[in-house]
Amino acid sequence: MKNKKLDIIYEDNEILVVNKPSGLLTVSTPKEKEKTLFNQVFTYIKKKHKANKIFIVHRLDKDTSGIVLFAKKESIKESLQNNWNEDNIQREYIAVVEGKMSDDEGIIKSYLKENKTLRVFSTKDKTGKLSITEYKVLKRSKGYSLVLVNLKTGRKNQIRVHFSDLGHPVMGDKKYGAKTNPLRVLGLHASKLVITHPVTKEKLILESNIPDSLNKMFKGEKI
Repeated sequence: MKNKKLDIIYEDNEILVVNKPSGLLTVSTPKEKEKTLFNQVFTYIKKKHKANKIFIVHRLDKDTSGIVLFAKKESIKESLQNNWNEDNIQREYIAVVEGKMSDDEGIIKSYLKENKTLRVFSTKDKTGKLSITEYKVLKRSKGYSLVLVNLKTGRKNQIRVHFSDLGHPVMGDKKYGAKTNPLRVLGLHASKLVITHPVTKEKLILESNIPDSLNKMFKGEKI
């Protein structure tokens, strides 16, 4: 089900799941109030009925594309957020990282902190937030690797920092050391979200296909 602006992955009486394009803010900032995913969803929901409400459950960085979950009632939002942890949800991303990764799979583990310039970094200091990222290389091309990422924790910029730590920053991620950006997008896509439905209590598997532009970089390539 799609409308003019929104790519809707799933919708029922309690939740709405949409596919966010790269380059669009999830919510407003002091510098940008109008061009946001939230405003698009708000407009869509109000067109159905003026009394409708919408609440955001989680966010993606502006340059990250993929799955974003909204709730239609505040109580539903609170229920989902209260259960937003590695024991209750599963989150997968597709990442395009610079260079050919030597290992086919692995686990990255560190403590993350944020400095005064809002840059997140890994540390051995246990006062930081424990962060765990699992990955599996899907394909390799001449200068890049296509990686399936399973978040075991959900820290700010976690994937971007962890792959930078490995010497394979996410394509287009200049902030964390990337030197190339052939597609002029961040090579990071939220591809899968598995949750327990807040009302039916059934497992809900939500998926978003990798953008064609990223996929074409690895056409015909093998692991």
